[in-house]
Amino acid sequence: MKQGLCVYPGSFDPVTNGHLDIIERGAAIFPQVVVAVLHNPVKTGCFSIEQRLAMLKKACAHLPNVSFDRFDGLLVNYMRSLGAGVVLRGLRAVTDFESEVQMAQLNHQMSPDVETLFLMTSPEHAYLSSSAVREIGMFGGDVSPFVPLSIAQEVQAALQTKP
Repeated sequence: MKQGLCVYPGSFDPVTNGHLDIIERGAAIFPQVVVAVLHNPVKTGCFSIEQRLAMLKKACAHLPNVSFDRFDGLLVNYMRSLGAGVVLRGLRAVTDFESEVQMAQLNHQMSPDVETLFLMTSPEHAYLSSSAVREIGMFGGDVSPFVPLSIAQEVQAALQTKP
């Protein structure tokens, strides 16, 4: 395992200020953070994997120890391929806890050398989700308070053209 290598996996469809909060705090704890976008062939995202990666790079340009990647399949297999030992996950509320703990326990059973670190999202982002941002934008609402400023116009424009 690479000492200090942490992976923050997710769909990031789109990246929100809540995601950015977790990425920034993870980058302050770990020498290297990989933000990994899951390609799930069962789910069609609003934004392509390439668009999500580009938005993440813009939003995190100020974080030199953060890199970006995509992965398919099981997270533990991806972790092994990198030699990473820590999964970083954000928790917004108690409702996230049950499913996140279940995933962490399954991952640990499949790969005992992988640990999961949970960070509580800052209170101002506890209500925020990518699906809420998508819905606000698709109905013509202003998404700029909910996504990083560096990508707000791009997200707004893309969502306003979605059916």
